[in-house]
This record gives sequence, C-alpha cells and structure tokens, in this order.
Amino acid sequence: MGLRTGFWLGLAAFIVAADQLAKLAAVQYLAANKAVAVTPFFNLVLVYNSGAAFSILSDAAGWQRALFIAIAVVASVWIVYLLRQYPHQRLFALSLSLVLAGAVGNAIDRIVVGAVIDFLDFHALGYHWPAFNVADSSITCGAALLIWDAVRPRQKAEG
Repeated sequence: MGLRTGFWLGLAAFIVAADQLAKLAAVQYLAANKAVAVTPFFNLVLVYNSGAAFSILSDAAGWQRALFIAIAVVASVWIVYLLRQYPHQRLFALSLSLVLAGAVGNAIDRIVVGAVIDFLDFHALGYHWPAFNVADSSITCGAALLIWDAVRPRQKAEG
C-alpha cells in the first residue's frame, strides 16, 4: 500500500472515529432528552433507523439489516480497491474516502446496535428532513464530489 493510499484510508478512519464518537455522545446525552432545540431550524434527537436513507425498508421484518451490511462490505472492498488504483487523483480519492467512511460508520451501527443511530434534525415550517448523522453527511458529500469529479472539465495532459 502506497503512502497516498494510506493517507486516504487514514482520512476515512478519522471520519469513522468522529462519527462513532458523535453517535456515542448523542446516545448518552439524548437518551434522557426527547429533543434538544439548538436553533429555530435545528434539533438534536435520538433516532434508531433500521432502514436505509429516508427510512426506506425500516418496516421490513429484519432481513434488511444483513442486506445493508452486505452492501456496505462490498462497497467498502470496491472503494479500497479503487483507492489503491487511483490514490494520486486527489478529488476522486477524497470522494471515495468520504463514501467509505460513511459506509463503515453506518455498518458499525448496524452490526453493534442493529440500526443506524441518527441525531441531526433540520426542519422548517413544520416539515422535518429525516434525521441523519456524520456518516450520512460523509456519504452525501462524497457522492456530490464524485459527481463533480465526473462532470468537471479536465485539462489535457501535456506531452
């Protein structure tokens, strides 16, 4: 494994640690509090999501847990492979690191707790965005950067 690959994996590990620490703090603090208003549009809440994004499949009989863990494992293996192949492509590698961190962070929750721990709740005019966490934010930012990397104009290589 090259130095650059190690950097990208280290970044992902740092984000996973931050995600898990934030979730631990949320569980410890929010278990005794129904919701904590931080601003007029942002609350801290404690939600256990057994489904995927937007609670998709959360009402399934439990089989979805193994499916989502398997998807996270396969995606993580593929991402590590890509990071090993393209560590010099900084935006691409950053994007992959963010997605990897989010996948691993949420997979840890599914394995240890049985559901993903969400605690960030944004709302306006009585409408709430589904609660999410640091791992979800990492996946979203990574996916957005992957799209940007795919569509941005490239400079032609000289030579």
